[in-house]
Order: sequence, then structure tokens, then C-alpha cells
Amino acid sequence: MSRTAVYPGTFDPITLGHLDIIQRGARMCDKLVIGVTTNPSKQPMFTVEERIAMVEREVAELPHVSVTQFDSLLMDFAESQGAAMILRGLRAVADFEYEYQMAGMNQQLNDRIETVFLMADVSLQPIASRLVKEIARYGGDINKFVTPAVAADVAARIGHKGKK
Repeated sequence: MSRTAVYPGTFDPITLGHLDIIQRGARMCDKLVIGVTTNPSKQPMFTVEERIAMVEREVAELPHVSVTQFDSLLMDFAESQGAAMILRGLRAVADFEYEYQMAGMNQQLNDRIETVFLMADVSLQPIASRLVKEIARYGGDINKFVTPAVAADVAARIGHKGKK
């Protein structure tokens, strides 16, 4: 039986923390679908299409990983992908409280799909896309938080190269 997992997020932009969860999560399943979505409460730096292209580029070398857009309830999307589990990354206690609540709600919507939490690598735990964008907007160096290609994408979007 094939085990498919879905890793949802906005990935605006994709960070080294996201890539850590993707690489480790991909080893736990036969197929990993990265679901790129919009979040009405966030103001994205990149369009959905740009984020999909960015994620596809960053995971191109990973076997059995695909990237697709979704704009629906997560559990409906996961079921449409044939997923047995939702993969979620945790950075801190605050993440856990939110994710625990979401997992409970998702279980009420579809109890056939499990939520699996992975702790981010200790060195990557502070990284958040929101903070990466803020650092970049003020000319800070984001190279510790994203790949060189993503750093270039962010620099091009905000119109300056930041500090080296």
C-alpha cells in the first residue's frame, strides 16, 4: 500500500526550515505532495504561481515529491491527493498549541487522515518566512535562512541586494 503525505503551507518564501521538514518527511512516505496555498490573513510577497515555481525548483532533486496549489479545506485537499497523513513542522511551543488545535479540528473533519508533527532541526527552529521577509526588507542578510536561489528571488522582489 502506497503511503502519501501532504505538507501544506504558504511557503512565502520557502526556507531552510521548510526544506528540512520536506527532506525528512519525504523519507517517511512513498509520495509527498507539497500543497501551496493562500492564507487570507497573510500578505504574500510572491504570487501562488511564483511560490510554486520556487518550491518546485528547491525540491527538484527529491524523488517522489510533487508540488501543487490548493485553495480548499486542507482535509478535502489531502483526500483528493489520496493522503494518509498531513505533515506539519513544529518550531516552538506556540506552534504546537496552534497545530494541536488544527489537528483536532482536522480529525473532526476527516478521521481517516493522521496529522504527523516533525520538530524542525534545532539550528533551523527560529526561521520563519515572515521574519525572513522583514530582515530582507531592511537590508539584512537572509542567506542563513534560505537557499541562495531564494535569497536572489527575495532580493529581486524587494529591489536591493541586502548586505553580504
